[in-house]
Amino acid sequence: MSNNLSNSNTIMAGIKEVGHKVFGGYAELLRIPHTARYSIGSVIACMPFPMVGMTITISVQHYYGNYSLAGMLTAIQAIALAVATPLLGKLTDKFGQRQVSIPTILVWIVAAVALTTSITNRAPEWVLYCLTPFLAAIPPWGAMSRARWTKILKGDQERTNRALSLCGVLDECMWVIGNPLASTLAVISGLLAFSFTGMCVVVGALMFLTELTTEPPSQTQLARAEGISRKEYREREAARAEALKVETAAEETRRRLEREGVTDEATINAAIEQAVADARSGKKASIWGPGLIAVCVTWFGLGAFQSATGISIIAFATESNMKQYTGFVFACFSFSSLMGALVYGAKNWSIALWKRFYFCLAVVNIGISTFLFAKHLWVIMIIYLCIGVCQAPTWVNGNQLMLHLVPPTRFTEGMAWMGAMNSIGGSVGSAIAGQFIDRMGSRGGFIVVTALALTSLAIAMLGFKQIKESTEQPTLTNVSV
Repeated sequence: MSNNLSNSNTIMAGIKEVGHKVFGGYAELLRIPHTARYSIGSVIACMPFPMVGMTITISVQHYYGNYSLAGMLTAIQAIALAVATPLLGKLTDKFGQRQVSIPTILVWIVAAVALTTSITNRAPEWVLYCLTPFLAAIPPWGAMSRARWTKILKGDQERTNRALSLCGVLDECMWVIGNPLASTLAVISGLLAFSFTGMCVVVGALMFLTELTTEPPSQTQLARAEGISRKEYREREAARAEALKVETAAEETRRRLEREGVTDEATINAAIEQAVADARSGKKASIWGPGLIAVCVTWFGLGAFQSATGISIIAFATESNMKQYTGFVFACFSFSSLMGALVYGAKNWSIALWKRFYFCLAVVNIGISTFLFAKHLWVIMIIYLCIGVCQAPTWVNGNQLMLHLVPPTRFTEGMAWMGAMNSIGGSVGSAIAGQFIDRMGSRGGFIVVTALALTSLAIAMLGFKQIKESTEQPTLTNVSV
């Protein structure tokens, strides 16, 4: 009896120790005053992302019986989101989070009410085409939350990376909850699904925007404090980022030559001068450089095949008379991704960032390509569970790449561009998949998914040199302005 009790205590102690290692770092972050409030608020306010696309697809297919129309509407919404998100991110960095978010939310609520009314009353298709773009009026909650973390943890690289992983974990919680809710509520009523989403937007926005102590200052506020114009401030920030890159290049070159045993001062100086010249020939005041372009193109491909996957799974489930389970299948993928994010963020990785990025990307892309051969919805669910563990880490790695690519007061803009390219890709994927599904059924959609996933991976490999080199650059968010 005593042996059993001892074994039980040992097991419980082991579980407690593992739990502390996995969740301890996250708990420490959320114990920082006010962080839990804005983090949870941003997730609640982001509910349109997992719910709107699925709600439109199910509602339009129900009332209009047309996957092509559903695919085109989600594509239009994604394109509008791609246009609006970088603009909103840029405006947020310039003028402040509350100043941009409040009017944006009002536009979204009016558009959601109008679109829901039109769909349920089977309005002419052109009305839906006109209203759908306004559903892109969504503040960049995720980017704004990450910007707050980088402000709070500035200079602490390990905790910043863990905070970005925490954002990924919370995002996956949103998808785990949002996907099954959207499919369930939309099957009952599109009005009910949009009403719930609107309530989440209002509640989440109140939690996030009323937390003022952690809001990063806008470029306008920083420039005003310095007594200079916003343009002068951005030019000075770019110059300091450039100086950091040059200094880092010189130091790394000198250390490399010392390790190689080079002692000739003239050789060392010549190598340093070359390294400095190379550093200065890179990214200037613009945030656009080879690394950011490579990441954004990769995110375009990621969005294309994942959106095509979503509409193809809905079609497959409808053909199998299992449409009510589609949200559960997507939730399994999100739950698996959530577990991956928890484990990934708990460890301080020594493996190079670019290696982790490409490994996770390959697992997701190749795994989703196998859906073409699935004969049952539960097979797709099992594959989703297996590959989902690499989904959130892929996004976390992309977020970490952004720390190397953009300065701190343009971080929201950089993240917004990454999300925008993902949305543009999503619009392309859903539009193409919708056309193939109407002609060939769900198998046609999965053919599109496989082609897009493999093409996306090939595109990412073309940007290998730029992405690898970007991780070797100094972290621009360490610039103190």
